[in-house]
Amino acid sequence: MNAVHAGDVLAIYQAGIDEGNATFETVAPDWSAFDASKLPDHRWVALDDCDGRLLGWVAATAVSSLCVYAGVVEHSVYVHPEARGRGVGRLLLDTLIASTEAAGIWTVQSEIFPENTASLALHARAGFRVIGTRERLAQQHGVWRDVTLLERRSSVVG
Repeated sequence: MNAVHAGDVLAIYQAGIDEGNATFETVAPDWSAFDASKLPDHRWVALDDCDGRLLGWVAATAVSSLCVYAGVVEHSVYVHPEARGRGVGRLLLDTLIASTEAAGIWTVQSEIFPENTASLALHARAGFRVIGTRERLAQQHGVWRDVTLLERRSSVVG
């Protein structure tokens, strides 16, 4: 993922935001803020083999600047609404897992709204486990929302 993909990445992100069950964010950031927040070695896009259209993206962020957490990242994965159900999300997660394990990262985590059952199922198929529910974590449009905390521990790192 790089600046060439910026418009499509942010459009897919905004589509997820607009659906209401992807993030607490209300508007996608500009590219410079988005780019600065993601780890450069752990962000990927999926492109359509036929026309090169961007189908989805995955990106990781550090959970902490403390060195003891260097092997723990949080990630987001977004798939274009028209590309869902075609294995794009799984391909992106598998690619992220391979890149993080190659870099010595032992834990990949995410927080997902319980109502986002498709994302929870995708993550379960990719080896993530539910840690628990963070109740009333924050408000979205004036409504308190829970999130499900998931993690995937590497079987080859650590």
